Amino acid sequence: MFNLNSYLAKEHGNEHVLEHSLSKKKKFSAPKIYSANGDLSKRWHVYYSFRNPETGMLERMKNVYGIANRYNTKEDRLAVLSVYRIKLLSLLKEGFNPFEDNNQLYQEREEKKQLPQSETNIKETKEVALPETETKSQEPVISYQDAFKKGLKFKEKLISDTTRRSYENRLKNFLLWVEKQYPESECITDIDKKMVMDFLNHILDQTSPRNRNNYRTDLSSIMQALEDNDIIASNFIKKIPVLKSIPQRNKTYSSEEQKDIFEHLEKTDKTLLLFIKFISYNFLRPIEVCRLQVGDLDIKNKRIQFKAKNSPLKTKIIPDLLLQDLPDLSKLNKKHSLFTPDGIGGVWESELSNKRDYFSKRFKRVVKDPFKLGEDYGLYSFRHTYITKLYRELVKDSSPFEAKSKLMQITGHSSMKALEKYLRDIDAEFPEDYSELIKS
Repeated sequence: MFNLNSYLAKEHGNEHVLEHSLSKKKKFSAPKIYSANGDLSKRWHVYYSFRNPETGMLERMKNVYGIANRYNTKEDRLAVLSVYRIKLLSLLKEGFNPFEDNNQLYQEREEKKQLPQSETNIKETKEVALPETETKSQEPVISYQDAFKKGLKFKEKLISDTTRRSYENRLKNFLLWVEKQYPESECITDIDKKMVMDFLNHILDQTSPRNRNNYRTDLSSIMQALEDNDIIASNFIKKIPVLKSIPQRNKTYSSEEQKDIFEHLEKTDKTLLLFIKFISYNFLRPIEVCRLQVGDLDIKNKRIQFKAKNSPLKTKIIPDLLLQDLPDLSKLNKKHSLFTPDGIGGVWESELSNKRDYFSKRFKRVVKDPFKLGEDYGLYSFRHTYITKLYRELVKDSSPFEAKSKLMQITGHSSMKALEKYLRDIDAEFPEDYSELIKS
């Protein structure tokens, strides 16, 4: 019976091939740097393996620490260990063997140093320094532009289109600033905490604490993706503090202002008026109204479905007050946008943020300018106005807790705590007159 194993062992030609291939085995592995994923509390070192002449197997040699761990910054440790790695590689190539006595080789090397260095020696020395540093966990050499592109790519599937555009815009501004202020920077490892702090301070000087914090959040999110994918050692932006900022909010309209605006729009812009009624009567946010399609409205069952801020899909009732103002939607394409610049129902190929900006500008032109309203009045103000009105009506015949419980079902807030914070922010809760308690 033919035995493949026996045949391979006895075959003379194969024996020569085997001997030849074994003689070609490398005596050592290229030295590498262990940087502990940037953890300075651990001992960094250079490590390598050398082939044991008795077993023929590569064996891990003693780690080379030197003075590297006396330094307390990543850059300094890498600088020291890089020198060790290059020197060790040079010695191994010259024939130094950790399993043998290298005194004679060392003496020859020292004597050689005393001789004038030839062009050949100079070339060999340069070639020793050329191999790229191989590390087990050191950051790969990659430009900061390419690294951030990768980070954004990692995040794309996890975020909405609106968030992605926010990341892209802020990242673009950051990269342009780096190119201008730090033109010598090339690699992702050149981006450090001080550089990002300088940029955030620049944003703070130009805009506001809130915008500065938003830049910090977006850049940190991308940097975290780079850390998670082993492109950088750590996300240092997390250590940059968030600044305290006073949020700006839209003011609530008085009953007289709201009535005057509705009467004005009834004569001048009925499409914008209906847009505002979705905010006022259904308590939608302006961007949620912009997202609506004709098919999102179920007129028969008086329901509306939409993507909300805190939910991928939310369903609410359509109150009769809004139903009576809706035009006939039965003949419209259900996949068309409900609101367009030209009226109700139609194709509107535009980014969601652009749609919101369009109606904000339209509201400014048609309402804010004629009524001379300040910057703190806007479309969002109608949501505040009607939630305040509804809460004050509910609390007349019930306790505050009961009123808030009913209100939460209508507004769609995710928790009682969130609703209570919202009511405090818009000053919806007022105490009764306390004059009797303080008069002398």
